[in-house]
Amino acid sequence: MAHHAETTEHLTHEQLKFIEHTERAGHFIKIDLFRSAREEFKEALKYKPGDLPCIQMIDEMNSQIASDRKKVLVIAPLVVLLIVAIALLS
Repeated sequence: MAHHAETTEHLTHEQLKFIEHTERAGHFIKIDLFRSAREEFKEALKYKPGDLPCIQMIDEMNSQIASDRKKVLVIAPLVVLLIVAIALLS
């Protein structure tokens, strides 16, 4: 922990906030919370506007969110059909 303090002691407030938000985004990605990660990257951009890696991560989060949405749109009807089939066969 002391090492982290040593590496950040000469950073500006904006740099520290940028790091805070991007690190938090990384934690959200690890647990598949892509919307929360995207919001953290958006917050990070307030402290470092135009940061290309950050913008690319927002695009990646948008892709992940769209992929998850497609999965739900396919799986949900199948679950409903399964429930109906079980109900009819009971």
